[in-house]
Amino acid sequence: MKKHIYIGLLLFSLLCLGFYRQKPTLYIIGDSTVKNGDGSGKNGQMGWGSLIDAFFDTARLSIENHAIGGRSTRTFISDGRWDKIMNTLKKGDYVIMQFGHNDASPLDDTARARGTIKGIGNDSIEIYNPIRKQKEIVYSYGCYLRRFVAGTKAKGATAIVCSPIPRNNFKNGKIERTEYATWAKQVAEETGTFFIPLQNMIATQYEQMDTVRVNAFFPADHTHTNKAGALLNAQKVTDGIKQFKRLKLNKYLLAD
Repeated sequence: MKKHIYIGLLLFSLLCLGFYRQKPTLYIIGDSTVKNGDGSGKNGQMGWGSLIDAFFDTARLSIENHAIGGRSTRTFISDGRWDKIMNTLKKGDYVIMQFGHNDASPLDDTARARGTIKGIGNDSIEIYNPIRKQKEIVYSYGCYLRRFVAGTKAKGATAIVCSPIPRNNFKNGKIERTEYATWAKQVAEETGTFFIPLQNMIATQYEQMDTVRVNAFFPADHTHTNKAGALLNAQKVTDGIKQFKRLKLNKYLLAD
């Protein structure tokens, strides 16, 4: 009798351990348009990553939003935030990334020193970083994106590149698109990575809406959305995921 109980407890423990190990994690990395402040929206602004869990079965998928305001592809790495993810990233996990808003900043200003070289080339430049008070080699936006993708794939995880969400900049009835969306797409194509054209998807939606309603999504500036705007953006992210039938992340999405 005791032997049967012992075997039963052992099998139950192994089953629980196996379930824990198999549960994948969706890591989200990006800037303040993905997670604004502490993510609670208490300042009237919210990023889409703070609401994305509402679209997934979190009993079967863990979601960790590591996005943080003010970061570019470069400073997300130099701050050590990417290394922290790499330490826990495992086979079967997912990394969805959206950068670009801050990459256009100066390379070596005394305020942030967070900019990257424009484009997706392999060129680099040595600068003196006044924030870190040391020399630093700065690479292109595309180069840093490729680093995220390569690191993700090296761990046996799946990378998903998003173009940056659009700003509330209307011109002649159209939302202005940025070159960072093009570069993000090029990196995804070059590396054979899933790509969500988030900028164009959201911009197209805005262009179909009344501008008064769109303006209401941006209570503070033309970049950061409120909760309603973040929810729309999160929906577009999931719509983008659904477009890829071979993307296994789909099976964790809740029914519409």
